This record gives sequence, structure tokens and C-alpha cells, in this order.
Amino acid sequence: MDQDPYDEREITPRIGTFLFVLGIFLFILFMASDFADQPDFDLLVISLILLVVGIAFRRRAKAPPSSGRFNWIRKLREEAKKRKEEKENKKLKDNDKIDISF
Repeated sequence: MDQDPYDEREITPRIGTFLFVLGIFLFILFMASDFADQPDFDLLVISLILLVVGIAFRRRAKAPPSSGRFNWIRKLREEAKKRKEEKENKKLKDNDKIDISF
């Protein structure tokens, strides 16, 4: 068994997501306690720590590969840009050919 099913590169971002969501939940609990005029600042501190640690874990993960779902949109935009540039170049060349002499 050379392949570990729980590879660190895969599990670290998941732990980061979990900590991030838990931090948001604790922040919401802090807000609720504040609205009840009994603020519990321990919840605020813990939620901020969890948010920072969660974001740090998520940032360690490499970006997933492109799925290629919207490649055709990018190609259409590039082709439209190329046609527009060709049209402008042709227009400039046509203007250069016009002889304005009396």
C-alpha cells in the first residue's frame, strides 16, 4: 500500500474549510450573545483564531486544475478581439491609401 488514502495535501484544505466554517459559526454565536446584551468575548477570540487558521490551511492547497468548461467562451472572446483588431488595421490601411490631392 504505497498510496495513503488520506494524503496530507488533500486533507489539509478540508481541515481548513472545517475550521473556517466553525469560526463563522462561533462568530454568529458571539453576535447572538451581543444582541442579547451578554457578549461573550471568548467566542469572538476563538472564532477569529479559527478563521485565520482555516484561511491559512486553505491557502496552502494548490489550485485545482482547470476543468475546461468555459474554454469556448474564452476562444470566442479571443476571436472577436482578433477580428476587431484586423478590422481596425484594415481601416487604417484604407485611410492611408486615400489620396487627398487637388
